[in-house]
Amino acid sequence: MSRPAATYVEETRFGFWFLRSRTWRQQVLRVAINDLKSLIDDPLPQAPVLLDVGCGQGKSLALLDAAFRPARWIGLDADAFSLELARAEAVQQGQNVQLICGDCAAIDLADGSVDLLFCHQTFHHLVEQERALAEFWRVLKPGGLLLFAESTRFFIDTWVIRWLFRHPMQVQKSAEAYLSMLRGQGFVFSERNVSYPYLWWSRSSDFGLLERWGMRQPKAFGQRNETLVNVAARKPLVAAR
Repeated sequence: MSRPAATYVEETRFGFWFLRSRTWRQQVLRVAINDLKSLIDDPLPQAPVLLDVGCGQGKSLALLDAAFRPARWIGLDADAFSLELARAEAVQQGQNVQLICGDCAAIDLADGSVDLLFCHQTFHHLVEQERALAEFWRVLKPGGLLLFAESTRFFIDTWVIRWLFRHPMQVQKSAEAYLSMLRGQGFVFSERNVSYPYLWWSRSSDFGLLERWGMRQPKAFGQRNETLVNVAARKPLVAAR
């Protein structure tokens, strides 16, 4: 399977390894999925069609299945080798999945074919973010949910992350800018549907060690540059005029 030309920035070797690690699955993916689920106001759809954009090596499969019980799980990624590993993960989990090798800016799915769209730590790899978000809007059904979890530029633009990973730095955004982008596309959400996790691994200067050792007081919300933003955003049943 050949990989299409993609408007994204590939992982480094370290990044590819890290996405297979227990830390990624337990401390990053699991925590984000639980938090996103808690941000949803309305009852979840029964047996939804769930699209995981940037599904990578499929480490989210079991966690998403437990959280949302989808009737159909679709994984999209631009890296063909990652999808081979995701397929093996699905076999190990006993799951029947659909895997698409493609670009978030041109998703090979019909309009309004998805109930839940899970975008976790993928958006900051994309160069064509506006195009990708328009595609998310297109494939979601009216009333569908976008579960969006992202690192902000205050995390991405640090020496540790620049050293270990690779990202398109020209498109990195603050939490407020990501929220504005979602609203600009037409997604609706309130403060109740947004969280700003301040997790140890997102404090890239010292990973929160000084706070754990009592050598520094943690900064409160509103006094810090947010490093993460999670949103449960809905596509309205009726588009705004």
